[in-house]
Amino acid sequence: MHRAFLAVFAILMLAGCASESVWAPDEEVARAAYRHDGSPELTLFTMINNRSGAGGHTSLMVSGSQRVIFDPAGSFKHPAIPERNDVVFGITPAVEDIYTRYHARESWHVRVQRITVSPEVAARALAMVQSYGAVPSAQCARSTSSIMAQLFPGQITETWYPKRLAEEFATVAGVTERRLHEYDSDDNTKVLKDWDPNLVARALTYE
Repeated sequence: MHRAFLAVFAILMLAGCASESVWAPDEEVARAAYRHDGSPELTLFTMINNRSGAGGHTSLMVSGSQRVIFDPAGSFKHPAIPERNDVVFGITPAVEDIYTRYHARESWHVRVQRITVSPEVAARALAMVQSYGAVPSAQCARSTSSIMAQLFPGQITETWYPKRLAEEFATVAGVTERRLHEYDSDDNTKVLKDWDPNLVARALTYE
């Protein structure tokens, strides 16, 4: 009886950790697909609390045959931007701009770390984020670091903590870093609500 109860409890707990699957239609994904000029890159975004200095969210932009953002358990949603299980497609300069500005606000800034990679690494990263699946809440750093640990073995380790992942990535040769500060209200819902996808991106203001 006791074992049966534990088994049922475990199943319920696992069900509670499952994330809702989001799957944009093929035509929307194909229409949005964007390939950025320049070398293949990986960009790690880490949202840092301005008061405590703690990391609050992690995401990974992959720029290869197309440019996407792996935004695990993220809240960035817009009807004009297709998503498949935490992979956001069509990351033009305008979408990258609104993505970072959505996260940077009075209480948070965005630590942006980039590295140029080979086409093979970019292709592997793109395949990995697309096959990962929907990520449960509070597992953004764990899911992102599990991918990056395979791309940078011996340099990146799996972690639950966004800031730790950013600090490890900072030690990888070739990584450059900037920080984006905005001072809008902490209610960032208006940022996406007012965004016009037909407008070109504003120049990103970093410190």
